[in-house]
Amino acid sequence: MKKVPLDIVALSHSVTQSHNYAVVLGEQEGVRRLPIVIGGFEAQAIAVAMERMTPNRPLTHDLFKDTLETFDIELKEVVINNLLDGIFYARLICIKDGEEIEIDSRTSDALAMAVRFECPIYTYEFILDAAGVILEDNDDALDTAKQMKKSTKADVKSVVGLAGHSIEELETMLDDVLSNEDYEKAAEIRDEIKKRTAQ
Repeated sequence: MKKVPLDIVALSHSVTQSHNYAVVLGEQEGVRRLPIVIGGFEAQAIAVAMERMTPNRPLTHDLFKDTLETFDIELKEVVINNLLDGIFYARLICIKDGEEIEIDSRTSDALAMAVRFECPIYTYEFILDAAGVILEDNDDALDTAKQMKKSTKADVKSVVGLAGHSIEELETMLDDVLSNEDYEKAAEIRDEIKKRTAQ
């Protein structure tokens, strides 16, 4: 079965499910988009890797990446290989001593690993046919795809929260919330600045 290469083109709050996020994958050689609803923790795990942030302590996906690398296991690719009852299934395709090993994975975890290893993401035509969104007009579709890629960085920062902002940005935000007398938010921002400057 022919694999279709995908890119992560957007990561933002889910329109359909509150408290959840949507990661939108786009086919590299076309205009179809594959939106996948994921949880907040999983969205943060993807966002942190996309923004090249280094947490104080390794996140679970960072730990798994370090473990694979320690044992000379390479993550070759991620394949979203099935869709059953609205749930996406994925596999990590790994290489160890020249032998290919497949590991079953939640799709959100597989995408978090793909971003960390900078490996390709694939799916199959039947999944795009069943759950893909087709952008009708090619020119509009390309413009939309470009716009989505541009907005991803801002979306990633909103997913990560305060950790997604530089100290300078936090200080500007602090001034803004203090002028609006939002002392609860100001305390959160101040704590984040203190945490960073104490390191």
